[in-house]
Amino acid sequence: MAANKTMPTAVRVETFLDAVPDDSKRADALCLIDLMKKATGEPPVMWGPSIVGFGSYHYRYESGREGDSPLVGFSPRKTSLVVYIVTGFDGAEPLLAKLGTYTTGKSCLYIKRLSDVDLKVLARLIKQSVQAVRKKYAR
Repeated sequence: MAANKTMPTAVRVETFLDAVPDDSKRADALCLIDLMKKATGEPPVMWGPSIVGFGSYHYRYESGREGDSPLVGFSPRKTSLVVYIVTGFDGAEPLLAKLGTYTTGKSCLYIKRLSDVDLKVLARLIKQSVQAVRKKYAR
């Protein structure tokens, strides 16, 4: 079985963010760092070349595939901020309905800019996602 490609690295988050060419995306990234640090109590760490992650958990699927992943994270991509959270927890749907403008993918939210969403709702989503992951994958 292939190993995960996205693992924690020694690259400094500040170095990564300094290279983000869009000033508003960099400002949004700093805001997300604050929200995610508060939700996890963990410092930001680079996972692979482009994901800022907080904390970690070990997962194992019925298929036998297993690995480590950040509790939550984000990546300031060219077209949008990708926010990595789980959204299948109880109470997620009402929060998502209040969030604002976003699209979803598998385990992520695509947000063009943080001004498009309600930051208080986003903070609650992040916090509840962390709680759900910790509960499901508690060792």
